[in-house]
Amino acid sequence: MVGRDRRLGRMLRVGCVKYLNARPLIRGWQGPVEFDHPSALCKRLANGELDVALVSSFEFLRNPIYRIVDDVSISSDGPVFSVVVAHRGEISQIEEIELDPASQTAVNLLRCLLAELGLKPRLKSGVPGSTGCQPVVVGSLPTTQNAQLLIGDQAIWFRQKHASEFHFWDLGEQWKKLIGLPFVYALWLVRPEVIDPSPMANHLRAFRDENLNNLDDLTADAVAGVADPGLRTKLDREFFLRYYRKHLRFSFGDREQKGLQTFANLCAKHGLLPKRDLALDLV
Repeated sequence: MVGRDRRLGRMLRVGCVKYLNARPLIRGWQGPVEFDHPSALCKRLANGELDVALVSSFEFLRNPIYRIVDDVSISSDGPVFSVVVAHRGEISQIEEIELDPASQTAVNLLRCLLAELGLKPRLKSGVPGSTGCQPVVVGSLPTTQNAQLLIGDQAIWFRQKHASEFHFWDLGEQWKKLIGLPFVYALWLVRPEVIDPSPMANHLRAFRDENLNNLDDLTADAVAGVADPGLRTKLDREFFLRYYRKHLRFSFGDREQKGLQTFANLCAKHGLLPKRDLALDLV
């Protein structure tokens, strides 16, 4: 059975980020899945409450005890659309950015980009944003000196509702300009206690391939999940096809691995992680 580890004697406990960007990697999975914010899933995976989870890549860099499902990630090779800083004035004039702590990858990517560009706004921790189908209301952006980091579905809803009111500093686009490599946001990480993760990894790769080969069905599900009628006119099939085909990448090849290593090096450079050689245990 998919998702069962016979040597552990039970079904694998699977977690997945509950964002639209994860749908091509989880749709079709047979068995229970725990959906949550990336930060909550990272904590549960680290505590051994989950066996395998699609979580922030920073969790692996922070605690590289995990095996990684080979050839699968959520990445971008340019603008990602759904990891952005919403702001009104010039990015260089921003004095404070409110962070969304739901994703340590996005927060630390922002820290690295700001440091590399010589920008020094205050970073204020907020609360994890809404990831349901209701658009987030951002009330902390009254002036040209304040901004907010938006991630995942929250960023998508906000951009569609307020496209003409704000500028959006796309972290994937800024990374590509600075580094010239893809950026890896999320990976399938496997706890070391899982004895034989190969069957599960093979199924996850197969689900990814099947979903990407049937984007019409995937996008129909995504559109059906948009409850707000006004938003549904903007978040239509064409939007989701563009999001999945243009903005996101779902592989984890040589360039993505080099991008992840570069991110690890920059995190170490700026005091966010200890400096270490990155060894990838792929399954």
